[in-house]
Amino acid sequence: MTVVQGTDVDITTEDGVADAYLAHPADGLPHPGVLFYQDAYGIRPHLKSMADRLAGAGYTVLLPNVFYRSGRTPVVDLPEFIDPAQDPTIWQRIMPVMSSLTSELSDRDSAAYLDWMAESPLVADGPVAITGYCMGARLAVRTAAAFPDRVAAAGGFHGGRLVTEDADSPHLLANRVTAELYFGFADQDQSMTAEQIRTFEAALTAAGVRNTCEVYPGAEHGYTQADTPAYSAEAAERHWDALLGLLKRTF
Repeated sequence: MTVVQGTDVDITTEDGVADAYLAHPADGLPHPGVLFYQDAYGIRPHLKSMADRLAGAGYTVLLPNVFYRSGRTPVVDLPEFIDPAQDPTIWQRIMPVMSSLTSELSDRDSAAYLDWMAESPLVADGPVAITGYCMGARLAVRTAAAFPDRVAAAGGFHGGRLVTEDADSPHLLANRVTAELYFGFADQDQSMTAEQIRTFEAALTAAGVRNTCEVYPGAEHGYTQADTPAYSAEAAERHWDALLGLLKRTF
């Protein structure tokens, strides 16, 4: 088993300093880079353990706090097991933070994340891959579209609001993407309905994007997150198989 080292790092952006978690094989050598976009709950032990698992497969993984403008990690204090049904104030506290991260700001930040990875001696030269969860799936699409020469592949899992009426809806960015994309949708997810999934996949295919869009039966929004009630061990392992397969094809 690959020994993994995890450290906290800071990334200078145009608007300040984003704290981040960096996981990589402990050999000190450069490895292919993976930019890991969080879900709405932010950096916490479970997300760090996911980054560690990716690093154990031979990658250097950067997990930035995309809400850094609202504070360093933890931006919102959360219990070890996150259940909004038991505490409705969780979403009341998170939603304003989420809403403050506009498309313009996230694109600006993604440039800083990619620059940091390009300069790190722990990241191999060349394009990186991205994996994103929940809102992170939207960020993955936006980054792949904004920097097609710097992103070779992107995976999105239980992503929501990938098809909206907004002028900057992620599905409208398909013609800018050159990376291979994989999306694992939850079939019990009102933030991404069956019709929206079909629209998203059709947009990717029409733009000539190499893509795989799959629906995980019985899975809820958040199925990879073991510290929430939505977690599904079966769907989470399917996600790992898909993600590691995508990375293997990429690198």
